[in-house]
Amino acid sequence: MKLIVNGRPHEVDVEPEMPLLWVLRDELGITGPKYGCGIAFCGACTVHIDGAPVRSCAMPVGQVEGEVTTIEGLGQPEALHAVQKAWVDLQVAQCGYCQSGQIMTAASLLQTTPSPTDEEIDNALAANLCRCGTYPRIRAAVKQAAKNLKGA
Repeated sequence: MKLIVNGRPHEVDVEPEMPLLWVLRDELGITGPKYGCGIAFCGACTVHIDGAPVRSCAMPVGQVEGEVTTIEGLGQPEALHAVQKAWVDLQVAQCGYCQSGQIMTAASLLQTTPSPTDEEIDNALAANLCRCGTYPRIRAAVKQAAKNLKGA
């Protein structure tokens, strides 16, 4: 089975029912997407498929159509994505477990809604759980990223 992940082609020999999360982590060694709940509820496993956020724990790899982008492919250390930079600048993460899913969801939101309101941010990220409760900092980081993207 062929996949394009973070701009690179990969050939994997797995069952089509295998969740994309396990292909990414176990077959390709891409560990940014995290296993949280396994039922597409918490958002820790969020990746993009052609720019749209997808819960990789519940997506059978055989149903993937399009390019997969993980947190590792969103930005590079020398040129972080605006959302990643805002996360660092505002020190959003506490334990950090949910952060890759939060960042991937926020980046997708800003693609479709470049100037989101508090309500739009809250609604978009409501399905991404943060056990540490950093929601106010998450919202502030999304707003800062939106400003930075406008200025870019």
